[in-house]
Amino acid sequence: MRTFRITMVQMNPTLGDLEGNTRSIIRGIKEARQAKSDAVVFPELAVTGYPPEDLLHKPRFLRDASRMIERIRRETRNVLTVVGCTAVGHGRAIKCSGYTATDPYHLYNAAAIMAEGQIIGTYAKQYLPNYGVFDERRYFLPGRGIPVFVVNGITVGVNICEDIWFPEGPTRAQTLVGKASVILNLNASPYQAGKSREREKMLASRAQENRVIVSYTNMVGGQDELIFDGNSVIVNQDGEILLRGKAFEEDVLIADLDIDAVREGQKEWKRTPQTFNGPKRNIRRVIVSKSYRQQSRAPVRYRQAPVLDPLEEVYRALVLGVRDYVRKNRFKKVIIGISGGIDSALTAVIARDAIGASNVIGVVMPSPYTSRASRVDAAELGRNLELEMHTVPIGSLFQSYLRLLEKTFKGRPPDTTEENIQARIRGNILMALSNKFGYLVLTTGNKSEMSVGYATLYGDMAGGFAVIKDVPKSLVFELTRWRNQQKRPDFEEATIPARIQERAPSAELKADQTDQDVLPPYSILDPILKAYIEDDCSPEEIVEMGFETGVVRKVVTMVDRSEYKRRQAPIGIKITARALGKDRRMPITNQYPHSF
Repeated sequence: MRTFRITMVQMNPTLGDLEGNTRSIIRGIKEARQAKSDAVVFPELAVTGYPPEDLLHKPRFLRDASRMIERIRRETRNVLTVVGCTAVGHGRAIKCSGYTATDPYHLYNAAAIMAEGQIIGTYAKQYLPNYGVFDERRYFLPGRGIPVFVVNGITVGVNICEDIWFPEGPTRAQTLVGKASVILNLNASPYQAGKSREREKMLASRAQENRVIVSYTNMVGGQDELIFDGNSVIVNQDGEILLRGKAFEEDVLIADLDIDAVREGQKEWKRTPQTFNGPKRNIRRVIVSKSYRQQSRAPVRYRQAPVLDPLEEVYRALVLGVRDYVRKNRFKKVIIGISGGIDSALTAVIARDAIGASNVIGVVMPSPYTSRASRVDAAELGRNLELEMHTVPIGSLFQSYLRLLEKTFKGRPPDTTEENIQARIRGNILMALSNKFGYLVLTTGNKSEMSVGYATLYGDMAGGFAVIKDVPKSLVFELTRWRNQQKRPDFEEATIPARIQERAPSAELKADQTDQDVLPPYSILDPILKAYIEDDCSPEEIVEMGFETGVVRKVVTMVDRSEYKRRQAPIGIKITARALGKDRRMPITNQYPHSF
């Protein structure tokens, strides 16, 4: 039986750390060589990290990335190495090393294919995503060439991320015309809830359509608001998952691929007329080793990491997002305003799971309107999570503000202005502690609040990283219940007091206040927000779903009027199909009548 051994390195690069990323890549090559692999594959733009954004406009950055490819090239004896990188050039004259980059508009998102110390080919990504969080056409040109590589007598095709989502894309050309038995697909595919299952379904379709084995190597880690979830997979020619990498962790996967089974399947497949509409002249064969040579090596065991429960999947994404944002930005500790409410409780336990209890500081800042229950629950939460806790009462500061503004406000009754002063005092205190001790302030606002502007600029919105910014309030409750139920060795014990989960949500900025004084119940608000923000439904379409016209009008108006607030909010972790940030870019000055 002819086999092709592949090593897939699911790595967590740090954007811009070219030296560190290169060391990780070289370690992966050595591990693959030790395993006697025929090929080793790394994620999309593994050398630079993804997405490099306007670093790609800096010639020095591109030159430095080029030098890293030269270092990697020298390590590639006895194993075909496929590494995601940048490349420059025109037409087929594309280079991923040894160039002086001066024009970023002749730049490609590429894969360098190396063997025996040489760069034997370059593949440039053809389908450049330019939607949602992606803006690759701002930086890259689409590639045209479609190389395939003959390694140990076996033909493999290389393509990148979005390329494999299209039935008539490069995979079709590489199998039907290039006669590839294996497709090596490099990825930096950002996470959103449920996406790994969607990916696997698509990959099964692509593998079955072309009777080819598909290797899908995905990046893992956090980069600003994006999370890369790993979940690398190999799918055989029948659409079956052979192995699956871990979710939200680095991993190295090794597999022996049955090439004879692929060849037999392709013979039968070609008995039915197959069509390819692309230009055949762009397909080029590169011979590395033409004849198959049987290697003496012990077989490897396949393993499949489990598919996570939907709530665990989201929770682990949030933990990874916090851990990597803190680590990669060189913070040691984080600080959180603990209110006694469910949002700050969930944020605190996520932070504790991400970086350890000793690195999380909680601050309770009671005002005259803070209930005894909130004080007790905040203290209990701190004890349960073993956090360093501080209490800084703001009552005297609040009274000082009121006295200071008394003459100016004369004749006007108290309103949200006085409520927001309390939130801004708290934000000021947290930022003062951040400045003094170098802590990162984690804000605690959820997606429901941020969508409708139920948050205070320079108050509870003040901070460096918004952990649950893309988590609707309804999901906050679900995640909290789920986390409280975990009694497993991979989770430290964490108990969020029951009353925090059961009490009616309240900002506690005036007497007897609850969120529902201003907002519809979250069971109604969250579906309206999803329809309007994530699904782009019109108000009329939302009413047709069964929601009251007046409620829809109120919610949509609040969303539209709060855009200026969201532009000034800290970035937060994306977990839904459309997050509030670079995923959704609405103009602030905007008189289009979204409402009725």
